[in-house]
Amino acid sequence: MKRVPLFINGEFVQSNAEQTQPVFNPANQQIIAQVPMATPTEVDLAVASAKAAFETWRLVPIAERARVMMRYQALLKQHHDELAEILSQDTGKTFEDAKGDVWRGIEVVEQAANVPSNMMGETLSNVAGGIDTYSYIQPLGVVAGITPFNFPAMIPLWMYPLAIACGNTFVLKPSEQVPLTPVRLIELFIEAGAPKGVLNMVHGGAEQVNQLLVHPDIQAVSFVGSSRVGDHIYKTASAAGKRAQCMMGAKNHMVIMPDADKNSTLNALVGASVGAAGQRCMAISVAVFVGDAYDWLDELKERMSVARPGVWDDAGASYGPIISRAAHQRVINLIGQGIEQG
Repeated sequence: MKRVPLFINGEFVQSNAEQTQPVFNPANQQIIAQVPMATPTEVDLAVASAKAAFETWRLVPIAERARVMMRYQALLKQHHDELAEILSQDTGKTFEDAKGDVWRGIEVVEQAANVPSNMMGETLSNVAGGIDTYSYIQPLGVVAGITPFNFPAMIPLWMYPLAIACGNTFVLKPSEQVPLTPVRLIELFIEAGAPKGVLNMVHGGAEQVNQLLVHPDIQAVSFVGSSRVGDHIYKTASAAGKRAQCMMGAKNHMVIMPDADKNSTLNALVGASVGAAGQRCMAISVAVFVGDAYDWLDELKERMSVARPGVWDDAGASYGPIISRAAHQRVINLIGQGIEQG
């Protein structure tokens, strides 16, 4: 059985952790790998590697850092479909949905390649008698990213390329449910010429996250995920004196006015409801039909009945499976509650 490696100081290494968690293919519930829950020593090693790398990486000219990102985005595009296939097996997404996940991440790496224009400071002459002011934008140091299961390419690529291009170093803790896509992302990052220690990856759950949140050598934390976890991360990291950026779950309402274009609106509503099997913060979970738009409900029901699930390479599938049995049961329970409440 494949055991997912950690990535510390430029090398993939096998964890010494005794505790592991199975990684399931959501489509058939087959175990495709085992992911280790990194030991406290391994988390410390990853942070120490990033801290040591920061001392030299922060001095690398910004144009050179940007060139790493230029090479990286080119490699990601070259391996776009391969990444999407890995991601499909990781998450259960359809191939088209997975390709969108990868591409949105690539767009952020393209922006990271443009980092010099975002790192320019400011000057103001004669702000007072004989006094000029100026400011520099400087990297913080070691930063950590904690990413969710639903976008295992896009969201890590939101985080570490921009942070690293700005001169920081990074410790990534991806979702333990989908660890295979980040491994391939890191392999391509190495190929792009990233030096040792600039990017590190550990696996785990709440224990490993909490260690990162209070680690004295980590300066900032970025998180995407549920509101419950995000609230804990924000409070804990802030109390430890760190900058915290937490993007948490949403409850999205679509208000449909009677003068909207019916065909495009219903198509958009169906897509926004079932895309990624509804497991995304942009999903529409509440639709409010105003006035005569209420008459469109039968047609919406018709279109929803045509949207069907399927495995990742089923070209006719509208969406893939829910990430886990527990998540599936939660959806079934919510549907039951909705029926009970009329």
